[in-house]
Amino acid sequence: MPLNPERVISDLRELQALTADAHGAQRLAWTPVWLKARDWFSAKVKDLPVESHLDAAGNSWITLRGKSKRSLLLGSHLDSVPNGGWLDGCLGVLAGLEILRSIAEEGDGTPPITLRLVDWADEEGARFGRSLFGSSAFAGTATIEADRNRTDRNGIRLEDALAICGVDIAKVHGATKEQADIAAYLELHIEQGPILEGRKLPLGTVLGTKGVERHTITFRGQEAHSGSTPMNVRRDALAAAAKLALEIRPIARKHSEAVATMGSVKTFPGIVTAVVGRCEVTLDMRDLDAGVLASMLAEAKEASERFAAEEGCTVAWSKIWSIEPISFDPQLVTFCEEAIQETTTISHSLPSGPLHDAAEVARTGIPTTMMFVQSLAGLSHNAAEDTEIEHLELAVEAFNKLARKTIKWLKENDVRT
Repeated sequence: MPLNPERVISDLRELQALTADAHGAQRLAWTPVWLKARDWFSAKVKDLPVESHLDAAGNSWITLRGKSKRSLLLGSHLDSVPNGGWLDGCLGVLAGLEILRSIAEEGDGTPPITLRLVDWADEEGARFGRSLFGSSAFAGTATIEADRNRTDRNGIRLEDALAICGVDIAKVHGATKEQADIAAYLELHIEQGPILEGRKLPLGTVLGTKGVERHTITFRGQEAHSGSTPMNVRRDALAAAAKLALEIRPIARKHSEAVATMGSVKTFPGIVTAVVGRCEVTLDMRDLDAGVLASMLAEAKEASERFAAEEGCTVAWSKIWSIEPISFDPQLVTFCEEAIQETTTISHSLPSGPLHDAAEVARTGIPTTMMFVQSLAGLSHNAAEDTEIEHLELAVEAFNKLARKTIKWLKENDVRT
């Protein structure tokens, strides 16, 4: 069965029709729509000569046994953010499926090494704020006690949502056993940014992922009546938070690759007739350089304390999650550049600002790299997310070449057992 990039596009459209509404994709992890997407995917692989199972963290594994137990792992995620796009995550899963289809039909159907495909559980972290849930469990970096009582906007705990989907949060560390025999990991993803489009290039090689510091910051002041409390005696928690929201921008702009985002704000009591007594905000800071990231975080903390004092408030920080900058494997990066050049003649190398499961896999020591395909207008995480069909087809072709280069390399070299 020759590689068929058009079938990948067809599968993507079919998934979109099944799990999106007028506002975009709705495959939020640990929800019925996400489970529907996974059932749909299971039906896609049922006629292939593969084995399927879910691990202790809810990651979905497809295995095509080869002559060697040593494995090449392809992967990404089917879950989406609310009102998300039609490509984020699922492109990599369905491109990987197409490669499995193609290799399963070659020769006697038994590749020289084992080929595995994984759909990581809850890459986005959109519902509970814990990104890379499944891949961190695989990598042994899961933070169970910090995560089990996280709640969504409706007050449902992460632990309970997982249980409904058949996952016991106390046992997610068991996913580490899936590391056995994996010799390399490859991931295809949309860029989610404007760099490739700005250079008029369809594909790019990813050098690594930026480090991330993600925190909840709580300012506490004093609730008071909005009509009877003079301005000069107010202890307005929202005012302190608003000052910080403006300050993080110049902090990040000191560094060319850095970004900082205050993504959510909750006020209490949250009514129009009361001064805000408590304000909870989230802060996400990213950079390729660990020293720069640490410096940015320190500046933000100092600024929060200064603004809290100015407004007669207190401030407390609580870490949601963090990850250090990750560099990808040099040999696989070279293979990726070669595969792109053979497909489109030109490759551009760039870092990834968004988080990806590949970062957690790389933390285990498994050789890892990623390939990006251009995003129109650099948009993602909304229904306007799009990529030229021609570029998607080129991505599938180049990713297949990358996979085959890696299979040959693993067959010839004892890289990891």
